[in-house]
Amino acid sequence: MTSQSTPNTPTPDQIRRAPKVLLHDHLDGGLRPGTIVELARDAGYTGLPETDPDKLGVWFAEAADSGSLERYLETFSHTVAVMQTRDALIRVARECAEDLAEDGVVYAEVRYAPEQHLDGGLSLEEVVEAVNEGFRQGESLARENGRRIRVGALLTAMRHAARALEIAELANRYRDLGVVGFDIAGAEAGFPPTRHLDAFEYLKRENNHFTIHAGEAFGLPSIWQALQWCGADRLGHGVRIIDDIQVKEDGSVELGRLASYVRDKRIPLELCPSSNLQTGAADSYAEHPIGLLRRLHFRATVNTDNRLMSHTSMSSEFEHLVEAFGYSLDDMQWFSVNAMKSAFIPFDERLAMINDVIKPGYAELKSEWLFRQTASTSGSVPEEG
Repeated sequence: MTSQSTPNTPTPDQIRRAPKVLLHDHLDGGLRPGTIVELARDAGYTGLPETDPDKLGVWFAEAADSGSLERYLETFSHTVAVMQTRDALIRVARECAEDLAEDGVVYAEVRYAPEQHLDGGLSLEEVVEAVNEGFRQGESLARENGRRIRVGALLTAMRHAARALEIAELANRYRDLGVVGFDIAGAEAGFPPTRHLDAFEYLKRENNHFTIHAGEAFGLPSIWQALQWCGADRLGHGVRIIDDIQVKEDGSVELGRLASYVRDKRIPLELCPSSNLQTGAADSYAEHPIGLLRRLHFRATVNTDNRLMSHTSMSSEFEHLVEAFGYSLDDMQWFSVNAMKSAFIPFDERLAMINDVIKPGYAELKSEWLFRQTASTSGSVPEEG
């Protein structure tokens, strides 16, 4: 048998069934449109631009498709508005876990900002406990439907606010109760990560994990500060690291010192292709830096960012990349293993996910061509002479 015997390109069905790992997904960016409409009605929220679920879903995608990170972030006012009660948070988190499992995601770290869900009178602790309960319910329902998923929460502090240390302490208190790490998010320009050094220093003293939104819209200084001043374990997006990579006319590639550091230290990049197109970080899937970063063996991962606003899923992201770069199931496995290696759960659990879930899942998918070929030639066995 030669390598040419196996098909190169995974089908959409195989992509959906493949075990995928998601590190960068926002809870308030992944609601079902129908859920938003129902929660808005229950809460008496009248600010929705559309009350028909299908039209509302289209509105979110179109409003987010502006080329501006700031305009993109404005769409969240509607989703956050309907996530202000315990029941609403449980439902949104439960449906998030169910939707990801249905899409073939076996491990996910989903982030949200507890400080944005206090308008209904909840405390920070009550917000965290409601979301955790929803994730556990979603995991259980997924199992009942023949799917397996594990969801960890990342607690996010808003970079334009002044509650980062408080949220970091909250993340640390719940670190063995469903919360796996910390993050800061929001508009990068004018709000450098160094504004929250006290939070990052605290987390480092507590031996806790954190990622930082950096290098999405602002560029190399944001990445440099996130790594060298704050000590981030991962880069949320990090796509602008491409600005420190020069591709010469002869095709050779030269890495600057920061890009070399990121690659040499195996710092994970939480790349979100569809979202990056919407916020102007890339012009097309074919031109997205993930192609070069994959070729140069950076610790690249594939993520959704906001499934509602980008009208996407992990399967959709991989379908676009397969079409743009001709990726195979081996490439999908490479991205998935990268992500699992970079997750914020203990090493032995990451290793078990890789060896017992991810690799066997891809091996089974890669073997399917054998059975299709056998089936197509059945009935043609010559008679015994």
